[in-house]
Amino acid sequence: MQINITEIMELIPHRYPFLLVDRVVELEIGETIHAIKNITFNEPQFTGHFPDKPVMPGVLIVEAMAQASAILVSKSMDSRDDKDVFFMSIEKAKFRKIVEPGDTMHIYAKIEQNRGQVWKFSSYVEVNGTVVAESDFTAMVKNRD
Repeated sequence: MQINITEIMELIPHRYPFLLVDRVVELEIGETIHAIKNITFNEPQFTGHFPDKPVMPGVLIVEAMAQASAILVSKSMDSRDDKDVFFMSIEKAKFRKIVEPGDTMHIYAKIEQNRGQVWKFSSYVEVNGTVVAESDFTAMVKNRD
């Protein structure tokens, strides 16, 4: 199943400049997701990180993995009306290579466990077939107030 940017914005609340998933290439409900984020020089983080050698901040790479996972959760739940997905923990985060403008991040996430409102994931990001980052994390689905 592929998902375009319009549907992504229906599934998660993030918006520019913090929406970090451009498209879902493949999604297996209740299992895995493969999404992409195209890195471009005109993104606001590159004005300060680092102006002479723009590097995608690691925290934004982890956030992109989390957003892809939130899309997977959203599509995997029976009802997602009035619900949001929030980080609970980030574990084993590793950054192996620099991501820079011109790169396309291929974001992969897998549901490792789901117990009620708590979901656990393993995730990694590839650029040109090379793993550049990985992380395990836990998230909670909460009703909107």
